[in-house]
Amino acid sequence: MKLGLNGLVGKQLSLTLVIIFTTLLIWKWVRTPYEDSFHQLQDLDLFSQVAKVDYANQHPLAEEDFPNAEIAGHHTSETVVQVVSDNIVGPTTASKQTEDAKGFQSQIREDKVCNFAKGKWVAGKGRPLYSGFECKQWLSEPWACRLTQRTDFSYEKFRWEPENCDMPEFDGTNFLRRTKDKTIALVGDSLGRQQFQSLMCMVTGGKERPDVEDVGLQYGFTMGLNDKRPNGWAYWFPFTNTTILYYWSATLCDVEPLNVSDPATSYAMHLDRPTSFLKQNLHKFDVLVLNTGHHWNRGKLRANRWEMFVNGTPNTDRRLAAMGSAKDFAVHRVVEWLDSQLPHHPRLKAFFRSISPRHFFNGEWNSGGTCDNTKPLTGGNVVSQDAAIDAAAASAVNGTRVVLLDITGLSQLRDESHISKYSIKGTEGVQDCLHWCLPGIPDTWNEVLAAQL
Repeated sequence: MKLGLNGLVGKQLSLTLVIIFTTLLIWKWVRTPYEDSFHQLQDLDLFSQVAKVDYANQHPLAEEDFPNAEIAGHHTSETVVQVVSDNIVGPTTASKQTEDAKGFQSQIREDKVCNFAKGKWVAGKGRPLYSGFECKQWLSEPWACRLTQRTDFSYEKFRWEPENCDMPEFDGTNFLRRTKDKTIALVGDSLGRQQFQSLMCMVTGGKERPDVEDVGLQYGFTMGLNDKRPNGWAYWFPFTNTTILYYWSATLCDVEPLNVSDPATSYAMHLDRPTSFLKQNLHKFDVLVLNTGHHWNRGKLRANRWEMFVNGTPNTDRRLAAMGSAKDFAVHRVVEWLDSQLPHHPRLKAFFRSISPRHFFNGEWNSGGTCDNTKPLTGGNVVSQDAAIDAAAASAVNGTRVVLLDITGLSQLRDESHISKYSIKGTEGVQDCLHWCLPGIPDTWNEVLAAQL
């Protein structure tokens, strides 16, 4: 009987507590219905009007030089333009509804992470940043389109404007002061060489600089600027003790002759080893920019007599037989190695640059492919997607301390800016729709780099 009475009292007490708790919840909701509603607001149909653009089909990406080569892993994402709907759901008046919508949009803008790859091309004052006529000390003649028969240079007049990022106008003197006592290294293929020459022209304003010293011998560089197969250049600015250098490594892999005594020997291309230049010199660098992509095809493999090696022996993994798979594997291994080294070099800022797009239309370089358009931005001026178009590069740096220098989308819109038919000598009918006129698009890559530094 005693136990039964205690049980009844306990049930009554529990019922009373439930009623009190429920009353408090209702009172709190009535008083402040949106106090805990940020997550609920995110679930509302605020982005119901979605316009989709098939960005991939504007100018398809392809590989360099060989029309029958395997494409080395280009991944293209769809562009999505998001428009905020006027239909905000909730118990508010029209004016309060508008205020809530503005407040929510403002909160979105404040919370957005800067993405330099998302934005638009706009007409820019003070363009170009240097003269293609004057920058002869640093710029290879075939890439100086002002010295060719081309007559339309409207492509020089545009500036990239990121959507949610502060990217101030580039100033060469300021850049050198900011990089005082630092060494900036660019390592990669001929598009990396273009970025290097662009940066040299940008920091000097294209002017002759007799005070700038060639220090290439300190890095084992022995070839001149216009040699067909340079291994690199390095220049030292004494005023700020800044060094800018470039090293040619088409695949970023370590390459070594199989028979050093045979001039016609093949070369082991170690997919799981970074170029020895990085291992030997990484401790000297403060900024490092890597790139690769356009040499990953069967034609280049045969022409350079490269044989793919993994773990020190010829590759037998059939999954790496496709050039795209081999490239992705090698890029991941290089980035993984670099990431493992960064704790030992805390001052080093490392970037992997996404692939530079090419624009051959109606054929390839040796089958009538052209890029004759000279009108800027015929395919649009906006990149509105958040995801990187070069998904392979984005995947490689994901979860590492290596930063993606994402230039693919913004460059994809500029098919009028290639060298085209103007600088090709002795190759009638062949157009260069891979490399860029300078001044030109690689200048923007360096502006984005400078802003991210």
